[in-house]
Amino acid sequence: MNGKNNSSTFEIGVVGLGLMGTSIIVSLLVSGHPVIGIAPLPSDMDGALDRIQSQMNHADEAGLLSENVDYYLKRLHLTEDYSKLKSCSLVQECVTEVIEIKTEVYLKISQNTESTAVIATNTSAIPISVLQENVNLPSRFIGIHWAEPAYMTRFLEVTKGALTDEKIANRVLSLARTWNKEPTYLKKDLRGFVTNRMLYAVYREMFAILENGEASMDDLDKAFRYDPGSWMTYMGLFKRMDQLGLSDFKEIFENIFPQLDNSQTVPTTMQAVVKVQGKGINNGKGLYNYTKEEAIKWEEAFKDFNHEIFHLAAQYPEINT
Repeated sequence: MNGKNNSSTFEIGVVGLGLMGTSIIVSLLVSGHPVIGIAPLPSDMDGALDRIQSQMNHADEAGLLSENVDYYLKRLHLTEDYSKLKSCSLVQECVTEVIEIKTEVYLKISQNTESTAVIATNTSAIPISVLQENVNLPSRFIGIHWAEPAYMTRFLEVTKGALTDEKIANRVLSLARTWNKEPTYLKKDLRGFVTNRMLYAVYREMFAILENGEASMDDLDKAFRYDPGSWMTYMGLFKRMDQLGLSDFKEIFENIFPQLDNSQTVPTTMQAVVKVQGKGINNGKGLYNYTKEEAIKWEEAFKDFNHEIFHLAAQYPEINT
């Protein structure tokens, strides 16, 4: 894979046509790549093209397209035939978080691509070093973890496995910047990677506060939304500490760290949601409950919000000191 390749001729494959997979496809199309979308199961085709069309229309409304929607859709081929990946320089896997299923997908990708093609996974939890054990030529395997909606966020997490070639990682990072991303790079494989590990620590603490009866779910959401939410798009956590001044943090850490939750069990509240098969806005049952109309409004509002944040972040680029 040559990071200098023209995107218009740099073909990329995406295996998995769920919400995340189609969102990644749209991001790649918007970035100028011809894309091959593979449905691992026939049912994956159901609604995939309609979803891509809807996401592409949203990207158009956000001012992300330089051509009309039909131009991009003509550069997309959806199929169940893995042999169509033959000319792809990079193939992004985006299937369910089950190692056995991913291994089967990697075998089919390997059988139908050149040995120089990079194979990437969108996993958010399984170690890259574990997954690459199931790939021939593991040096070409890497983690490329996207955020939803992929075409409207600047986040991208690139993770190097124990056997990943450093040159491959650098090329992927360079390529990611052409996708209008601000990629982070995890040089050593770490379970949960960077973003999720930080979020999981917050999740654990918020469930502890909730289940101890110290604050309501709504108040916890408001606290996070209106404090960290007011500055996170502008700066990261370390720069936030610098902005606040560092004089008190040693004492704060000494007093607060011992008080934080360190539970290793699934919170009772979460167990109850799993028991009723809650899927949030996807089926109306979650930590909050939603009518179908409320779920649609939340999804549409989130699209609009991402549109605004995407452009807002561009107005405040990283300040190099």
